[in-house]
Amino acid sequence: MLPQRINLIAYSTLAVIICYIDRVNISVAIIPMQEQFGWSDSQVGFIFSSFYLGYMLTMALGGYLSDKFGGKRVLGWGVVLWSIFTILTPLAAHNGFFALFFIRVLMGIGEGVTFPAWHSLYARWIPFNERTRAIAFTNSGISIGTIIGYIGTQMIIIAMGWEWAFYIFGIVGLVWFIFWYRNVTSYPNDHQRITAEELAYIQENAPSSEPAKKIPLRELLVNKPFLAIVAATFANNWSLFVFLSFLPKFINNELGIELESSTFIILIIIPSIISVIALNAGGYLADSLIKGGMRVIKVRKILNSIGFFGSAICLFMIPFFESIIIIIVLICITNLFTGTAAGGFGVNHADIGPSTTGTLVGIASTFGMIAGVVGNAVSGYILDITNSWTLVFHIAASLIVVGGLIYLFFASDQRQFE
Repeated sequence: MLPQRINLIAYSTLAVIICYIDRVNISVAIIPMQEQFGWSDSQVGFIFSSFYLGYMLTMALGGYLSDKFGGKRVLGWGVVLWSIFTILTPLAAHNGFFALFFIRVLMGIGEGVTFPAWHSLYARWIPFNERTRAIAFTNSGISIGTIIGYIGTQMIIIAMGWEWAFYIFGIVGLVWFIFWYRNVTSYPNDHQRITAEELAYIQENAPSSEPAKKIPLRELLVNKPFLAIVAATFANNWSLFVFLSFLPKFINNELGIELESSTFIILIIIPSIISVIALNAGGYLADSLIKGGMRVIKVRKILNSIGFFGSAICLFMIPFFESIIIIIVLICITNLFTGTAAGGFGVNHADIGPSTTGTLVGIASTFGMIAGVVGNAVSGYILDITNSWTLVFHIAASLIVVGGLIYLFFASDQRQFE
């Protein structure tokens, strides 16, 4: 029988996969939707932004509730909510731009609790020497969900029409909830099937085993190590969410690859596969370096800097090439660098606040979601007015450099909120 913490990681990773399937399916479906409803690129940008507007509303709340009352309920009901709104998306779209905008906000509200909730669960369930690779593995669900969402949506559109991409994937989330509710608990000592050996091991080595204490917001907003995480999160999210939303349009409009072609699938799937491999390799590398005696903060800063500055160089170079092969190679190298950063800012929350991990992830990610809202709206406006993909890529690259520098100078591994 698998250890129960492995089951938790598996179910949490499935939640992230479903989260990203339901987030990115509209990035492919928007191509026929835009043709059918006559929306401009600016309107498409606002549709993408609306999701992140809702997302940022519940991240801090989701983290606080998870730390206070347990991540099982928060994540479980979050999946139920966003799955229902996914199913309702076609109905909203057929009732106009503003109805779709509103339903995407509601869907974002449901998804907003996802990452704070499972980070909170991992702080109670996952031993320190397994934490980075566990988080990296679960984060690789982003790329897996993106692959399934992009390719699955394309196949469903061709076979059944774009509406069914939302119906089918929404139902998947509701099925997941049944298994989650039956097999997961918020705290290890509440699980009926956990062995005494595993429970003792977790209690001795996990970052936290207790509910969180409240952190004054003023204390957070003047804490440099936390603000370093916020800056890195914002920079990372700008490029991540803009390209999750606009990559299918970039491939379709700028590279001239038709949605129905097999080349479209290849160009989508290869960078995402690279990302899955790189994230897991980055997680194992970080844990191995720490286990080998390297200081935690040194590992965090080195891997984060390699990931941020390397990916920024690649993103900056992409617009200067016309060759599809070179562009895809650069996107793949970008993902390799991003995987290296798996041991950086994204796992630093539990270093500085073990029992408040969900809260810290939620608040940092709330600020980071501003990048998703503004980045998609700005990118859509730029494409509408100037049709300049160069400017879209260069803004993202510049922000990654700034975020990487702030993290390099101010990040810490010392407990700040205990």
